[in-house]
Amino acid sequence: MSEKMNLSQNSANYPNQSQEEPGLQSLMSPVPDDGATSYIGHERLKYKKAIITGGDSGIGRAVAIAYAHEGADVVLNYLPEEESDAQEVKGVIQSLGREVKLVPGDLKDEAFSKRLVEEAVSFFGDPNILVLAAGKQQAEVDIASLSTQQMQDTYATNVFSLVWLIKAALPHLGPNSSIITTNSIQADQPSPFLVDYAGTKAAIKNMTFSLSKQLASRGIRVNSVAPGPIWTPLQIAGGQLQENIPSFGKNTLLGRAGEPAELAGAYVFLASDEASYITGESINVNGGVR
Repeated sequence: MSEKMNLSQNSANYPNQSQEEPGLQSLMSPVPDDGATSYIGHERLKYKKAIITGGDSGIGRAVAIAYAHEGADVVLNYLPEEESDAQEVKGVIQSLGREVKLVPGDLKDEAFSKRLVEEAVSFFGDPNILVLAAGKQQAEVDIASLSTQQMQDTYATNVFSLVWLIKAALPHLGPNSSIITTNSIQADQPSPFLVDYAGTKAAIKNMTFSLSKQLASRGIRVNSVAPGPIWTPLQIAGGQLQENIPSFGKNTLLGRAGEPAELAGAYVFLASDEASYITGESINVNGGVR
């Protein structure tokens, strides 16, 4: 296993690499920083219960670990192929003294999305936090080659499952609950090779704002985080053009890609009581936009 990258090393080029989708974080070089040893908690989510999609790797993994550091119990969803990464996260969370349940399954399946929430409720009761971090991203430079199947899979994973999960969770979300979606810099600055993915992220951003208006009367806050270039398996498993990997993130003001752990604080803040008067917002975490 490769050593994790620290920020001073992150100015160097990434090694050329690729994996089959969805990819494993443990096989990346360098392995992204998930915050397991670097994040410091302050009990901001003590007694809270969170459902997190995409929790095996990347942003979802970093959020799950940060939530555990902050005192929350978590239910993690991921694809069955990502089991080894998910088991690593489970070990970290348990070492922090928190409860964790792994629920593998494909969010493109509406019935599974509903079952995920049911299993979470059975495990720890009604959740306080729903974090929607899972996503599908596959680069395609020519729209003539963009298949209907890829479009359907991307929209089902990124957009449809968001609706299915929120519908299933709503009966269990009380006042002061928090729904946090994940959009992207692609929602506002779409890349030419991410036509379908960028479209889903724009949809997520607008759906977040719409849902915040719909659910405010129930005391449920709905916000989003908009990552820029973040070093995750999404990038090396087809989400980024291979020729872009070595210089990935260099076009930001900070001159580097971000680590998943650098986004965790935004998700912690939005889920915490410190954000009790914030809804319908999107927090940019993108290293600065040129």
